[in-house]
Amino acid sequence: MLYRKYGKTNETVSALGFGCMRLPIIDNDSTKIDEEKAIKMIRYAIDNGVNYIDTAYPYHGTGMGFGGQSEPFVAKALKDGYREKIKLATKLPSWLIKSREDMDKYLNEQLNRLETDSIDFYLVHALESKVWENLKALGISDFLDSAKKDGRIKHAGFSFHDKLSVFKEIVDYYDWEFCQIQYNYLDENHQAGTEGLKYAASKGLGVAVMEPLRGGKIVRNLPSDVKAAFEGAEIKRTPADWALRWVLNHPEVSVVLSGMNIMENVVQNIATASEVAPNSMTEAEVAVVDDVKAIFKSRLKNNCTACGYCMPCPAGVNIPGNFTVYNEYNLFYSKETEDELKKRYVSIKNSGAASKCVQCGKCESHCPQEIKIREDLKKVKAIFE
Repeated sequence: MLYRKYGKTNETVSALGFGCMRLPIIDNDSTKIDEEKAIKMIRYAIDNGVNYIDTAYPYHGTGMGFGGQSEPFVAKALKDGYREKIKLATKLPSWLIKSREDMDKYLNEQLNRLETDSIDFYLVHALESKVWENLKALGISDFLDSAKKDGRIKHAGFSFHDKLSVFKEIVDYYDWEFCQIQYNYLDENHQAGTEGLKYAASKGLGVAVMEPLRGGKIVRNLPSDVKAAFEGAEIKRTPADWALRWVLNHPEVSVVLSGMNIMENVVQNIATASEVAPNSMTEAEVAVVDDVKAIFKSRLKNNCTACGYCMPCPAGVNIPGNFTVYNEYNLFYSKETEDELKKRYVSIKNSGAASKCVQCGKCESHCPQEIKIREDLKKVKAIFE
């Protein structure tokens, strides 16, 4: 495993971090983590050099308003001496904060859930303009200062989902030591993007990258022309390998977080992160990814990564499910495959169909990708219903 300096924290972190948002589950129920499989995966990763474990308050839960199962599970996975081998990251549920006291309440609850006295990397979660203005007014700076002073957290950072201008304003507001942004070869100009990545690094912040595989969208069920672009390269690599290499090639990136849910992913990603140094890709390799980017950008109609922040929907719409089928339809559509692709919508139609949308807009206020969910659900309805 290769390691990198994590900005002003002066900590050294593995190039690959284990994201605990998409762990293996039982019965397709996100609240039922397959603990036996997941513990083996996490401990294998740690035994092979991964020292950054990332979780958050709502992960593997029923919605953004509730504590999920990820934090308590991580506590179990890090027993038997594994806690001492890693740096632990979790996040303040910023959207739930109504007072200065709430900040301490949730942090203390998370310390209990994680069965630890101190959190190495504590992030203010999913910052966007409205939440950020609320946190500033309630005293987020004082909270972070006091939590560092009394040892409950060691380093303060934030994760981000908004426009570049908002990102820069947040970076400049507080003496952050690190941040977490979405970044992959399709999101160079999305949210913080490349400019934000470079801006944060120029200010001395370590940068953790989430969604390097765009929720798996750029590695699974690829269009034939994308496959051909990869297969035509002189060096043979998996799509995941290409995507991770592209992110790791950036010297401003400190750690790449991958939400791995099968052991094969863990093994492959460790192998990649163990050999890719910053600026190590050749011009020919970069050109392969550039060709793939162009193909994808001509096909994608919706930026959903199935993060689930829009759920639960008050009207019962399965928003990520609708958009998964919608994107597959646009990515793989042909006259020959149209009927087959439409059949994939049957299970969605019987449960959380797009036509159930009542246009309340609650989902859009939580969407990190700023998707016009209501408009796109109308398009889904027109195609499939």
